Amino acid sequence: MSASQQVNLYGMEIESGLGSPGQNDDMKKGEPANTADADPFGDEETAEIKYRTMKWWYLCNVACVRYQFRKRPLNLVLSSEVMIAENISLGILSLPSAVATLGMAPAAILITFLSGLSWYTGYVIGQFKLRYPQVHSMGDAGEILLGRTGREILGMGQLLFLIFLMASHILTFSILMNTLTDHGACTIVFAVVGLIISFIGTIPRTMEKVYWMSITSFISIFITTLVTMIAMGVQAKGHVQNDASREVSFYEAFLAVTNIIFAFIAHVAFFGFISETEDPKAFPKSLAMLQAVDTVMYLVTALVIYRFAGPDLASPALSSAGPLMKKVAFGLAIPTVIIAGVVIGHVACKYVYVRIFRGSAHMHQRNIVGVGSWIGICLIIWVIAWIIAESIPVFNNILSLMVVSPQAEITSETLEFALRECLQLLFARYILVAYEQGQYFSTGSKTVLTVCNAIILGIGCAMTGMGLYVSGRAIHEDSGSNTWACANNA
Repeated sequence: MSASQQVNLYGMEIESGLGSPGQNDDMKKGEPANTADADPFGDEETAEIKYRTMKWWYLCNVACVRYQFRKRPLNLVLSSEVMIAENISLGILSLPSAVATLGMAPAAILITFLSGLSWYTGYVIGQFKLRYPQVHSMGDAGEILLGRTGREILGMGQLLFLIFLMASHILTFSILMNTLTDHGACTIVFAVVGLIISFIGTIPRTMEKVYWMSITSFISIFITTLVTMIAMGVQAKGHVQNDASREVSFYEAFLAVTNIIFAFIAHVAFFGFISETEDPKAFPKSLAMLQAVDTVMYLVTALVIYRFAGPDLASPALSSAGPLMKKVAFGLAIPTVIIAGVVIGHVACKYVYVRIFRGSAHMHQRNIVGVGSWIGICLIIWVIAWIIAESIPVFNNILSLMVVSPQAEITSETLEFALRECLQLLFARYILVAYEQGQYFSTGSKTVLTVCNAIILGIGCAMTGMGLYVSGRAIHEDSGSNTWACANNA
């Protein structure tokens, strides 16, 4: 087997180096093209700005990182740290409330199950990227699977999803500042400050620079979580009721489930992350590290905090830590609120930037067009996110209650979850049709894999349908709030 090939889940060899998006006829024939031309960033050997610079093992060797600027200088636990920073944000502190609603046993089972599902589907996305190295976004994948229409629909869906996440981080920043200062200024002012800081953080064009910020983000949320758990343990008095399971309505149960689903949101950015790595084949290592770290943190944080706080736990959990420790925890969480938003914003801006300048020399140059366009794109997208954050009353209300609320993004998250299940099944179908004439059930292993993929697709579609119902009901029952208001939203 050549270095450019890898075995996929169906036992077939995946050959890298296919043509750029739009060359669907060549791709369907399986004719390889020049790898440099296929890659979203082209040949970077003599480029002034290099994007494929992330090494998977950087997280393991943060203290002794050394750069060696070769053809693809930097690589992939760097990518793990970026993915961890995106995946593990303040949403982790809403998981204890899911345990309080569902009970310890169902919540632990769901976290473990969804982590495994997320791991598998992420692995399939990595395989898809190896098979089609020209893919940089969900839009590119959509073009391969569904043509030009798929590219526009999936690309726009990914961009909107990311922009709404960016908006949630701007609002979260304003909530944190109102909490820390006891509403020391107009909420809009705090939101503008969050907008400016986030915009400045997104200015670096390469994911390498974002990596260094992501280390701070991970340390921030880790310390915040640890402080919250310790504070809850110290303040716990007497017997605290803990339920192994609870009887709740479907509406309440699925709202709790969305807290857990929302904790696994990194997939939407995987194509972009892999595109900026030295060795995409090492992506499974980064994925394994991501899933191991976030699953352990989710389980420990959710169960320990619930153990000390009981069923009356507030969401986010740090709101139950007492007036003083609440402020301490919110202060420690500021870096992760900002940087997790910056990571998401970088992916959104890079999607637009690559879409416009793909194949252009400006992408690799420090000239007025290359730098000015990037800064302009970042500014426009962050301003749009800020406008959304200030203009949607339900967003304000929900975020005031939950800081990073899955209710506000149930539709986006479940659609994205279903999207990656569709991608997985369609990828399997595409490989089979191209190379095995649709032999889904030709062997026992292929039969099991096909059935599993179909089940996972069904799970994604079910989550989408239930998410639409729950989000619609949550919006309907919301009393509304003033838009563009200075009032305290903490």
